[in-house]
Amino acid sequence: MSLIEANLQHVRGQIAAASLGDRAAPTLVAVSKTRSVAEIRAALAHGQRDFGENYVQEGVEKVIALAGSGVIWHFIGPLQSNKAKLVAEYFDWVHGLDRLKIADALSRHRQPGKPLNVCIQVNVSGESSKGGIAPEAALGLAESVAALPNLRLRGVMTIIENISDVAVQRDQFGRLRAVLLAILQAGIAVDTCSMGMSQDFITAIEEGSTMVRIGSAIFGARV
Repeated sequence: MSLIEANLQHVRGQIAAASLGDRAAPTLVAVSKTRSVAEIRAALAHGQRDFGENYVQEGVEKVIALAGSGVIWHFIGPLQSNKAKLVAEYFDWVHGLDRLKIADALSRHRQPGKPLNVCIQVNVSGESSKGGIAPEAALGLAESVAALPNLRLRGVMTIIENISDVAVQRDQFGRLRAVLLAILQAGIAVDTCSMGMSQDFITAIEEGSTMVRIGSAIFGARV
């Protein structure tokens, strides 16, 4: 059994255990930034279909190399307007949308009839080093994004503070869940709460995550 296969089995087992009860198992996005096409193929061979990239050019090269393989591609990193065209053309999802200007650019460049799935990034920790819109501003952005053609607003995402304190993790994940609820209560049909990475995805699932983004726990530590 390869390392990637073993790691995938282990992560899937952890996800299943955290999803017991009335929680549906979240979608697993394997974050493959800096990883080779061969490593992605190894994960594909064991049933992984969703992959996340943080760098536009690197991601586009992988999308082209793996065309026809059934991969669902997620762009996760911060996005500049001059790269929006490439992302709109090659990716299936965008996580990290926090400006209407970028949403407009994505909508303009997206092929009509094939909406781009997008999540609004919310900065729930308040860290200046983190991207994302403030929680209290998220609903206004959601309303604007939901009105754009060629985009489908799916929900919200966050990257919480890198801290081992589970109580703090729960508090910050709870803030994102509250933003999602406010958007739903405003009549916008969203279904995605994208939160949780290798170091905190168990807590994220317990707090209502519907999509986790995991890299090192699948592919191993970066060298």
